[in-house]
Amino acid sequence: MEKLYIKQKVFSIGEKYTVMNENQEPRYYVKGSFLKIPKTFTIEDEQSREISKITKKVISLLPKFFVEMNGKEAIEISKHLTFLKAKYAISAEGLTVDGNWWDMDFEVSQHGQKVAEINKRWISWGDTYEISIFDEALEELIISLVIAIDCVKADEAASSSSS
Repeated sequence: MEKLYIKQKVFSIGEKYTVMNENQEPRYYVKGSFLKIPKTFTIEDEQSREISKITKKVISLLPKFFVEMNGKEAIEISKHLTFLKAKYAISAEGLTVDGNWWDMDFEVSQHGQKVAEINKRWISWGDTYEISIFDEALEELIISLVIAIDCVKADEAASSSSS
């Protein structure tokens, strides 16, 4: 089992994240575009190789986020309107997300088998997420999913504060 931690930098202009292992060694780097439309986030490994790219669809009635891995769409997160409340749907290569992903407390399963567990840590300044990965073959997909969910949350918070 691999444990990774995402520490969001509290006042970062370019929106940067570092994904660390249990020994506080960098494993992945997440870089957000600054003043770019559409807004994108790129996830790179320790050798600066691109793992995935997260993009928000610009021309859409409701927000939609796409995660591209190896040139293919791997994850889609889209907002749906329901009576009185917004709801999001996550579509990700045979993965299901169960739990409260809005509060970053959820499990990820593939074909009924738990492959990861994500928990928000409340004891630090800034958001820190602990990711326990049980199937290391899915590590890059799981990291991309967690970052994409965080992007959706940030986008929703920004749009609600501007209205």
